[in-house]
Amino acid sequence: IEKFSIIKTLQAIEQANVVLLVLDAQQGVGEQDATLAGHVLDSGRALVVVVNKWDGLDPERRERVKQELDRKLPFLDFAQRQLVSALHGTGVGDLFPLVERAYASATRDLPTPELTRVLEAALQEHQPPSVRGRRIKLRYAHQGGRNPPIIVIHGNQTASVPATYTRYLVKRFRSAFSLQGTPVRLEYRSGDNPFKGRRNKLTKRQIDKRQRLKKFVNKRRR
Repeated sequence: IEKFSIIKTLQAIEQANVVLLVLDAQQGVGEQDATLAGHVLDSGRALVVVVNKWDGLDPERRERVKQELDRKLPFLDFAQRQLVSALHGTGVGDLFPLVERAYASATRDLPTPELTRVLEAALQEHQPPSVRGRRIKLRYAHQGGRNPPIIVIHGNQTASVPATYTRYLVKRFRSAFSLQGTPVRLEYRSGDNPFKGRRNKLTKRQIDKRQRLKKFVNKRRR
């Protein structure tokens, strides 16, 4: 029964637009809670963390629960938290604006010019490290998907971008576009310029001019 319940939960996560992760404040963050949170992150779904039975805790216990959330679920720092009492209805009504905000962030259009401007500003403030004496060059960014937002960054030696710098860029994009309640994924693209070595197609006027020039050169040689 428990295995079937877990399977249904994972299916529900995959099918959801926004996930509500409900935690029991009196029991704290259990191993299963952390596992489910990891699945939500892997799925890329927008998320609101709901801490239930909050009204039954004294101030000292509340502070310990907050610290436990930060310690055991640090990878959910993008998610907003709502403290509720399902029994009394306290804070439940405030969930809907959080859900709407998370969904709007997860499905937002991110224009290429704006993404590139944010990238350029981030690079000016903090350049990526050098790799074997060569600087990593990041040129431009565009949106590669929604729910979760995927930002594709093009440049050179992108496979060498360290995780710490990726986290820095995610924070910059998240702040610039007010992306709340949704994970943000970065993908890097590198390689040669696809137009390198490709000759531009000549217009009819250019072809005629080239043929006239060839005829003129041939006449001079005779």
